[in-house]
Amino acid sequence: MSHNTFGHLFRVTTWGESHGQALGCVVDGCPPGLPLTEQDIQVFLDQRRPGQGKFVTQRQEPDAVRILSGVFEDERTAGVVTTGTPISLMIENVDQRSRDYSEIARAYRPGHADYTYDAKYGVRDYRGGGRSSARETAARVAAGAIARKVIPGVAIRAAVVQIGPYAIDRSRFDWDQRTQNPFWAPDAGIVPVWEAHLEQVRKAGSSTGAVIEVEATGVPAGWGAPLYGKLDA
Repeated sequence: MSHNTFGHLFRVTTWGESHGQALGCVVDGCPPGLPLTEQDIQVFLDQRRPGQGKFVTQRQEPDAVRILSGVFEDERTAGVVTTGTPISLMIENVDQRSRDYSEIARAYRPGHADYTYDAKYGVRDYRGGGRSSARETAARVAAGAIARKVIPGVAIRAAVVQIGPYAIDRSRFDWDQRTQNPFWAPDAGIVPVWEAHLEQVRKAGSSTGAVIEVEATGVPAGWGAPLYGKLDA
């Protein structure tokens, strides 16, 4: 299976499945000498951790990250720092409930990657989707926490601005509101609307889409490449 690695100068390779023993990533190309501890990464993983509300997956995972390589500490470093070598991160799965998926072992889920994986590889991990599960994003979040160390002058933030047909009111847009509700919404007024919509969708046994808005400030001119290494490519 290809395309598990992203980046050129700063390369991230993710590994692991939704119901495997663990998942994680290897970050290569990180400069040496950057302060880095497990807690630096954990603070971001805690924000995406599942089971924190009734409108997200109820899987209970602590998402505790372990740094297996690429850092060092001695009397000269004044703390744990990166060494410039590959940084390996691991997040153990502790709440796999594979039996929950036994009924769909021979049925493809509409809108999921089940059929695509089966058609492409001839092997389909029906237990939560395997590599196509949202569980895989934990490794990307961990790698992103390290990437933030490399670009401290760049501020990146995001918010959910629409769920289903219901969008936020732009006149009430407030970034500080994101941490005050379970949806990371920048508009407090939209929260009860989304709650009612998702409750209706859940009772119908269906699903709905969403739109996320991401903002990056302090980005230097000249980043990226003219063709394929640009944001809108």
